[in-house]
Amino acid sequence: MKSRPVRRALIFTAGLIATMVLVLACAAEDEAHLRAMAREHAADEPVASPATAVEPRAEVVAETVRYATLADGENTTAVSGYFARPAGGGTGQGGIILIHEWWGLNDNIRAVADRFAGEGYLALAVDLYEGSLAQDRDGAAALMRATLDKTDRLNDNLRQARDYLARAGAGRIGSVGWCFGGGWSLNAAIHLGGDLDAAVIYYGRVTDDRERLSLVEAPILGLFGGQDRGIPVDSVRAFEVALGELGKPVTIHIYEDANHAFANPSGTRYDQSAARDAWAKTLAFFGEHLE
Repeated sequence: MKSRPVRRALIFTAGLIATMVLVLACAAEDEAHLRAMAREHAADEPVASPATAVEPRAEVVAETVRYATLADGENTTAVSGYFARPAGGGTGQGGIILIHEWWGLNDNIRAVADRFAGEGYLALAVDLYEGSLAQDRDGAAALMRATLDKTDRLNDNLRQARDYLARAGAGRIGSVGWCFGGGWSLNAAIHLGGDLDAAVIYYGRVTDDRERLSLVEAPILGLFGGQDRGIPVDSVRAFEVALGELGKPVTIHIYEDANHAFANPSGTRYDQSAARDAWAKTLAFFGEHLE
């Protein structure tokens, strides 16, 4: 019979091994997802898509603002984003956090922020890459890979973005993101809990982990492509089922003929029919939950 110290050592070792296995499994899943995104964007470029050609419905004013300060040990890093709002001013409008694609915070995302502001929202396009921009697929993959071990830092970034909108006068606050940003729109709903009032996911990475999804309190709208090999429909349906079993409000739309990135502000995979319908559904969803 093993002594108590030996048993304790064995239990500790077993726990350590289990933790290492979990970490390695998560790292493998992250790498597989990154490869899938690189495959989906194999011939893509961060050029403006037709999503950016639509002028705001009303006059807006916009500026670059410092919305977050992130800790780097004893130092700090200031993070700037793009803040657009209706020219008429006023308070109490809904606020929207825009989370960029894997290309980074570029002029194309800024144009979409202007469109949301033209609908009457306070729109803050955040920068999870903290000033870096991708010029091609390899650069985007490198920037996305660099975020994989910075979950707490990105969550802090989004928390401060939400607080900035609240200080700016936003009443109810939601999030929306595309591709990389779509996955982080879901993460915002998980991390912010009751401090987020709505979340829209454009073909972002999803999960059916019920422990994580139990933290979601915001209604979720998910918009996905039926031909998307990077975010398979089966994973989307599993996500939908998990949220449903937890009693979380979720609406999923799958555009059967659309590919990944069908509504991206940047890129060459734009699908006009699906993108226009998704935009209308996004506005209706935010209109219901943020106004």
